[in-house]
Amino acid sequence: MSYIKVDNIYKKYKVSKRGSGIPGMVANLFAPKYENKEAVKNISFSIEKGEMVGFVGPNGAGKSTTIKMLSGILYPDSGSISVDGVIPYKQRKEYVGRIGVVFGQKSQLQWDLPVIDSFELLKAIYSVPDDVYKKNLDRYTELLDMSKFLKQPVRQLSLGQRMRADIAAALLHSPEIVFFDEPTIGVDVVGKENIRNFIRELNAEDKVTMIFTTHDMQDIEKTCRRLIIINKGTKIYDGSLDGVRKLHGSSRQLDVIFANDENICPIPDVEIRKVDKRHYQLIFDGNNVHINNLMTYLLSTYSVKDMSILEPDIDSIIRKIYSKDKVA
Repeated sequence: MSYIKVDNIYKKYKVSKRGSGIPGMVANLFAPKYENKEAVKNISFSIEKGEMVGFVGPNGAGKSTTIKMLSGILYPDSGSISVDGVIPYKQRKEYVGRIGVVFGQKSQLQWDLPVIDSFELLKAIYSVPDDVYKKNLDRYTELLDMSKFLKQPVRQLSLGQRMRADIAAALLHSPEIVFFDEPTIGVDVVGKENIRNFIRELNAEDKVTMIFTTHDMQDIEKTCRRLIIINKGTKIYDGSLDGVRKLHGSSRQLDVIFANDENICPIPDVEIRKVDKRHYQLIFDGNNVHINNLMTYLLSTYSVKDMSILEPDIDSIIRKIYSKDKVA
């Protein structure tokens, strides 16, 4: 049986429908009108214990609503959610002790208190035993390099330091599942890599189930093997990162440096861009043009000094999926 089981969940909101101008506002006071907005439309998926899953979609796709249902904040209008046999919104008091949440744009730390005081407060809230708390605090202080700022007020921390402290705060009670919402937003390149390394290590050692929602696809690419994409409230992809590349990332670019000045003859199904006399870019669809055949042709026909293949990055592939909204 799957650790997390989401079966055909549906959620709609009642949204106020206001008329235009002052007359419309006045009319709405006495006879308000509403319309239903479908946020999530019959989504199903399952997640195994210890999986790291990216859950992405454009703004308004239904990501936040789905995550709120998974965390027990909201309940589905229809369908069901089960996490290790627990129904999140029905058994919320039991359930919240088993999950951790990291919000990149909203801290659970107390702004004017030292970091360690916020940790002590969370220890009391979650009733973390002294030995477990000390073990986790020592471990995360070392792995997240927090010793220099544990006694500083949160308001004095850099964004990277605050994110590390927030991640530790979400893990002090040893949760089985962690929801990450934009965990590296605003963090510099080195800080992002450190956070991603820590997340990978935690998953490998403790088998913590992790679900990521983020617009930074590098977070997904560097941590997750599986990707769920939703758009307009429906699931449009559920599979591996390699799978999404194969399905939607067929565009390729071959950069060619020639030993001499060259004028390349037209090649079927290949767009040829001349950068300078010896440098060309060949753009093609990998489904229509076999890269090995193209390279063999160039090597046998011209004096080639260097060639390199460029594949589309994950961001451009995801943008392409959003625009076409293909179901896979």
